[in-house]
Amino acid sequence: MAENFKGQPRLPDFAAPRHYDIFLKPDLLACIFSGSATITVDVLLPTRFLVLNAADLSIDTASVCLTTTTTISNSISPVSTDVVEEDEILVLQFDSDLPLGQSLLRIAFSGTLNDDMRGFYRSEYEYKGEVKNMAVTQFESVDARRCFPCWDEPAFKAKFKITLEVPSELVALSNMPISEEKIIGDLKTVSYDESPLMSTYLVAIVIGHFDYIQGLTPDGVQVRVYTQVGKTDQGKFALDVALKSLNLYKDYFAVPYPLPKLDMVAIPDFADGAMENYGLVTYRELALLFDEQLSSAINRQDVAITVAHELAHQWFGNLVTMEWWTHLWLNEGFASWVSYLAVDAIFPEWNIWTQFLDKTSSGMMLDALSESHPIEVEIKHANEVDAIFDSISYGKGASVIRMLHSYLGADCFQKALASYIKKYAYANAKTEDLWAVLEEESGEPVKDLMNSWTKQQGYPVISVKMNSNKLHVFQEQFLSDGSSASGTWIIPLTICCSSYENSKKFILTSKSDQLDVDNLILQVGKQETFWMKLNTNQTGFYRVKYDDELAAGLKYAIQADKLSLMDKIGIIDDASALCVACKGSLSSLLSLLDAYSMESDYTVLSWVISVSLKIANVVDDATPDLSDKIKLFLIKLLNSPAEKLGWDVKDGESHLDTMLRAELLMALVRLGNTITVDEGIRRFYIFLNDRNSSVLPPDIRKVAYVAVMQKCTTSDKMGYESLLKIYREADQSQEKMRILGSLASSPDKSIVLAALNFLLTDEVRNRDAVYGLKVSNQGREIGWEWLKENWEYVSKRWVSTPLISGFVKSIVSLFASYEKSKEIEEFFSNRLKPTFERALKQSLESVKTKAHWMEGVRSDESLAEVVSHLVDKA
Repeated sequence: MAENFKGQPRLPDFAAPRHYDIFLKPDLLACIFSGSATITVDVLLPTRFLVLNAADLSIDTASVCLTTTTTISNSISPVSTDVVEEDEILVLQFDSDLPLGQSLLRIAFSGTLNDDMRGFYRSEYEYKGEVKNMAVTQFESVDARRCFPCWDEPAFKAKFKITLEVPSELVALSNMPISEEKIIGDLKTVSYDESPLMSTYLVAIVIGHFDYIQGLTPDGVQVRVYTQVGKTDQGKFALDVALKSLNLYKDYFAVPYPLPKLDMVAIPDFADGAMENYGLVTYRELALLFDEQLSSAINRQDVAITVAHELAHQWFGNLVTMEWWTHLWLNEGFASWVSYLAVDAIFPEWNIWTQFLDKTSSGMMLDALSESHPIEVEIKHANEVDAIFDSISYGKGASVIRMLHSYLGADCFQKALASYIKKYAYANAKTEDLWAVLEEESGEPVKDLMNSWTKQQGYPVISVKMNSNKLHVFQEQFLSDGSSASGTWIIPLTICCSSYENSKKFILTSKSDQLDVDNLILQVGKQETFWMKLNTNQTGFYRVKYDDELAAGLKYAIQADKLSLMDKIGIIDDASALCVACKGSLSSLLSLLDAYSMESDYTVLSWVISVSLKIANVVDDATPDLSDKIKLFLIKLLNSPAEKLGWDVKDGESHLDTMLRAELLMALVRLGNTITVDEGIRRFYIFLNDRNSSVLPPDIRKVAYVAVMQKCTTSDKMGYESLLKIYREADQSQEKMRILGSLASSPDKSIVLAALNFLLTDEVRNRDAVYGLKVSNQGREIGWEWLKENWEYVSKRWVSTPLISGFVKSIVSLFASYEKSKEIEEFFSNRLKPTFERALKQSLESVKTKAHWMEGVRSDESLAEVVSHLVDKA
């Protein structure tokens, strides 16, 4: 009868859990665990079955029984206990209908502390010179079932009472504070307070040797950062951000932090950046720890954003939880957006909202593929969930929230959000529930407006041209391969005209329209040069294609420094995307880049750098005869701000200038600027001989590492071997990641192969291997051959984790030809798995898009003339 439940996307709703008593006893030497679950089950409809989730567990069938809560004499055992492995469900069949109401379901089980970084798994660390195992849980999205049998769906919220039996010398953490601890010999039994209502994916356990530092919020909430022994100093920055973030969110959501404590733990082996488990947030070491001496400015910023993101989830995700994974973006989009709100309040000097456009762009890049998906994507099976933890759920989700926030206004939006949190606290909600609250509070047609963005794949590009003080606008779906597609969005348009004081808002509801901008134009002074910018400060999730006259006006506005930083970024980002789609020429894009030659701001130059490197990569393949000249122009464009900053940190320089120096120097190295490469190598060898030297501070260390590898050859492996030496001696995650991300930068194929083979050794943690796949265009063929030859091993080691997608994307996306796309497709034709199928399709589409772009570059008749002019001018 278990066959009746096979293949269903959701568990049947004739029974629901109300309370879990979970007992777990891990053996950290044998890497196994045993346990039992006593689940209060509410039978809601007549049924002879209980269907719940279980995976990779050995169920003690003799232990399974159901007892009514009124008397133990009514204990009944199932007539069959079946595990359906492909659907990860446990089907219990009884010989008659179960009594309606609450009963206790008892199940004993055992399992393995796996190496997959999901479920209940082990992570290695060093303690007093010995390698030890810690036990860690990672249950999002559907992996609580690998630790204990449960109704492993977000909507089945219940209360949890956790008890652990562990070695007495270890720290044992769970979501709630310890209620009782009993030590008997070498073991201790630790019991925790009962949790509030929560979803299974938020249950958490961590067991190992740890030190901690702590602080208290103004409300008396205890906040701790747990680190490996001896590393608590590296947790101080995250603790400070956490304390301030909790206080900010309490006010913003108008609801206090719901639990009595918050622990944050650095885990050596961790599949993602962090996980927002209720009251026990787990992080990769890289995402939580900050070393004042060894970490870079970008590490500091990443830690702040990650901590703020995970703590936002304590309200948006944990207190109010999505009803099903279709609404994942409610968790991730909102937490991403709100985290920038918090970081901006804590570190206003970082100008973080301008950097938020990175998220918008990453969402746009993915959403411009036909292999994208709507923000609300239908999940038909649990094995599809991991594939949507991507830039659509995070980047696009956060960006459409920013667009709605701008449209409704900050005060109205905040009040509505607070109402939503209060209304659905300790419950589940769908996207429609949020729209209903926002609509009620604002009086605006939020549902109709936002449905066009969440239920529909893609986004529009708006073509604009002026005609007799009328602005003609036309929207169509934007696709990176330049193809046409249907789609119409309700778009909140914003327009500014020659001044940010002259601005206007429109709602575009049709394919095309004529907007009356006569009043805006009349306000422009007679002595001013006219320019018009749509999507003011890039608050909208759409691109803009200007006619030649309007484009010329914007180029003037850039050169005359009339635009905001966000608008400068938006113009170059849109122009670059249109060029890739062959909706604009490379010669026009290069001319536009030239308008940024006097720019000094980090956030704007960061985009100029990104576009420059993208161009450099495509011209190597498309127009090799012009490649050197184009790179020369790009080098001269970036060299001026690089020379102003220099290699050495200046007293009192800003956080943003510190990050800019690293990006500029790295770009010049990747563009092959000999002076920069040689200086990086010189500084590297000084640093190699004296690790305390100030010539290579953390922010520019990777620049030197890549420079060294670019000159590394088979006949001279000194640079490669020196980097491996530093890697092996390093005790800090950031330093190891810098080196892994540099090793494959050599143009020498044998060095690239050695670097890739190193990733498969025991010296590299499973989670870190994807960082080493930074292969240059020169090494992409050897990278592809390596992936094919090692695919059986790679897939076996990583296929059960989201990391397998990283292997596919990193190697496949390097190519730019239809022939290679076909070859790759054929190789994977009989090797596809759901865990990376979407990533492969998106990567192949990216390859074809670049091939199409190359055709457009080759057909650009004015390119040679424009390049010569720009080089001579520079």
